[in-house]
Amino acid sequence: MKIVFMGTPDFALESLKALYETDNEIALVVTNPDRKKGRGMKMSFSPVKEFAVEKNLNISQPIKIRDNEEFAEELRKIEPDLFCVVAYGKILPKEILEIPKYGSINVHGSLLPEYRGACPIQWSVINGDKETGITTMFMDEGMDTGDIILQEKVSIGDDETLGELWNRLAILGGKKLVETVSKIEQESSKISNVNDIKSEIKKLVNAKKQGEKFTIAPMLTKEIAKINWNESSLKIKNLIRGLNPEMGAYAIYNGKKIKVWIAQIVNENALNELIQDNIEINKFKPGEIILADRRKGLLVKTGDGVISLLELQPENSKRMDYTNFLNGYKVEGKFEN
Repeated sequence: MKIVFMGTPDFALESLKALYETDNEIALVVTNPDRKKGRGMKMSFSPVKEFAVEKNLNISQPIKIRDNEEFAEELRKIEPDLFCVVAYGKILPKEILEIPKYGSINVHGSLLPEYRGACPIQWSVINGDKETGITTMFMDEGMDTGDIILQEKVSIGDDETLGELWNRLAILGGKKLVETVSKIEQESSKISNVNDIKSEIKKLVNAKKQGEKFTIAPMLTKEIAKINWNESSLKIKNLIRGLNPEMGAYAIYNGKKIKVWIAQIVNENALNELIQDNIEINKFKPGEIILADRRKGLLVKTGDGVISLLELQPENSKRMDYTNFLNGYKVEGKFEN
């Protein structure tokens, strides 16, 4: 199959790597333009471009897709069988999607129609889901609304961070993409109606339309990342692990932002072992610091219990465990809500 691959971040890189190891021809890699990054603001390649350069693949980096006839013509000249799109970062208009012979397919990090949108993996962790997965689908003009080709479920660990789940799903996404391309190639030999190839290939691979019920996974904002201590311990923990390592949940202490990267819920038995002074936990208000001890931990009252902050990052500093944090910072009183 002659393929145009479109993708940008490390999540897409795993799919490109998997596709590269097959017998398919990657005729072009399309990725976002280079960006200035880091303290020195040096130009950097996307992970997908770095791999494409290493493997001497043809690369295109259009600034815009819509109303870009030059780019559209570049794609038409290739005469591709498929577009494989994974976390590209731009919405493809109908005139682009229809260029490939068999259509355009996408790898999405959720079990569609759940979590359509930009941040499906983040929201699955933030919401405390027990499972998620990968979906491959034919693309249409909607936001993740196309017909489903393949899906595979995975469980989410109670302590699993966004980064850990992201890496697992990226690898699974590459595997399902290869399976999907192979399935389309196998069924393509059975096509009889050359005037409607795209519709027929959907039927041959048994693509399923999505149901009417769906959820949305919108972009994350700084407001979402702020810890609300009135929430339950579980909800706070899920927020923290759902933003690790991409953005980081944060708390405000004495007007300064402190990111929290890892936290654990403290159950009653563990709390009794840590605090031997018969402290009445219910007298503390959400956000108040119950214990700040280099050996025992940094414990904070939540809306329904107590949470232990295990790894933190003060402003203009590096990530550190609570012991090192308490060695350098005197903490008492409460975090702002």
